[in-house]
Amino acid sequence: MENPYHILGVSPNASNEEIKKAYRVLAMRHHPDRNSHSNSISMFNSVKIAYELLSDPKKRTAYNQSINNRIILDPEEEANTLWISLFRHCGIAL
Repeated sequence: MENPYHILGVSPNASNEEIKKAYRVLAMRHHPDRNSHSNSISMFNSVKIAYELLSDPKKRTAYNQSINNRIILDPEEEANTLWISLFRHCGIAL
């Protein structure tokens, strides 16, 4: 799963209101009824899943603990994955 904070474009310390606002903007932008781009359904589903995770306090806490306790075996691969997800989030093709 991609990082839900990156998907919604919010920081890990974002308030519930900031998360909700980001979700609404992105859901409207990527909703398949409003956007005919070939990956709009995929993006809409990613936004929805990210919001469902971050809007639930228990799920968000569990996710935050899991990423904070994760061991990174290959920092270069981790950095590449992060850059790719950021470019994809911005709609830039690689």
